[in-house]
Amino acid sequence: MSAWPGKYVIGLTGNIATGKSVTRRMLEHLGAYGIDADALTHRAMAKGAPGYDPIVQRFGQWILAPDGQIDRAKLGRIAFADPDALKQLESILHPFVRQAIDVLIRRATQPVIIIEAIKLLEGGLSQLGDSVWVVQASPEAQYTRLLQKRGLSEADARARITSQSPQTQKVAAANVVINNNGSFEASWQEVVTAWNAIGGAVTEPEPAAEPEKIEPGQIVVQRAGPKQAEEIAVFITRYNKEKKQVTRGDVMAAFGEKAFMLILRDKELIGLVGWQVENLVARVVDFYLDPRLSLADAAPGLMAAVEKASRQLQSEAALLFLPVEFARHNEIWKALGYEKREVESLGVRAWEEAANESYIDGSEMLFKQLRVDRVLRPI
Repeated sequence: MSAWPGKYVIGLTGNIATGKSVTRRMLEHLGAYGIDADALTHRAMAKGAPGYDPIVQRFGQWILAPDGQIDRAKLGRIAFADPDALKQLESILHPFVRQAIDVLIRRATQPVIIIEAIKLLEGGLSQLGDSVWVVQASPEAQYTRLLQKRGLSEADARARITSQSPQTQKVAAANVVINNNGSFEASWQEVVTAWNAIGGAVTEPEPAAEPEKIEPGQIVVQRAGPKQAEEIAVFITRYNKEKKQVTRGDVMAAFGEKAFMLILRDKELIGLVGWQVENLVARVVDFYLDPRLSLADAAPGLMAAVEKASRQLQSEAALLFLPVEFARHNEIWKALGYEKREVESLGVRAWEEAANESYIDGSEMLFKQLRVDRVLRPI
């Protein structure tokens, strides 16, 4: 029984580069609410957040960057070299992270909650939930991902893998084990099977209910599922500027990072966006329209659907990274509450980090705040 009545809470963990975040996103596609506990740790030590002053008082001003933020690399060099220092750091941060997790779970409307944490077992979070899921992958798969996706050197990749406790220790504590050695589709089927076993789940998100009567030429917006991967691949291939051939496999892999919202007219796909919600920030990173569809006709319904889905994931802000030909329509975006912003003007470290992580060369960034109350805002 979880610590939250009425919620089924899954603790999700695994060693580095095994695919924890991909598995969490799969579960979000299926209707769960996902929490990244490690991202909350970073939020808790941001300037102005409740963990900032205690950490600076304990470890000294020298850990600060020129902008006054805690330099996590400097802090990490102390904490991970000294077990006592790490315990002291965790004693400061863990209560705030648990408080944030409690707030997010109580606000969530979804009945199934996923708490992803690399130290789920060691930090005691596993005791708060109903089930422990462990994602495992072969050392070869971990190594390849660290080289290709995180850009580590061969030596650093090997060191990161060997420095962690054996995967077998986490697997021994698991109620469910997800193997993530191969394709997205293979892992997806394992996740779907495990999801169905907890009861009352669908195998992929239901599309938004269509009106009882759709007039000819009427635009309908719906969220996509993996079954529509082939249709999405054909559409992106047709309209991406790089003229890159996108395959069904590419789109299936993309479902491990983001979701897609589709625009249909007379059942024909004529537009789509790809977006993701990470660390309570929604980010639109793909934006494609058939030339027959005007932005003025597409944007209101499309963004309303994206914002509704993002608010269900408790997003604080939305960032749009748009090609110039779409971003230049200031009057359309202003009417929808968006404005062009520079990264450094966002004013919240988590939002600025999200912008830097997702920025696309040649695009312009638009911003909209979705909620005023923020997790880990100083009291």
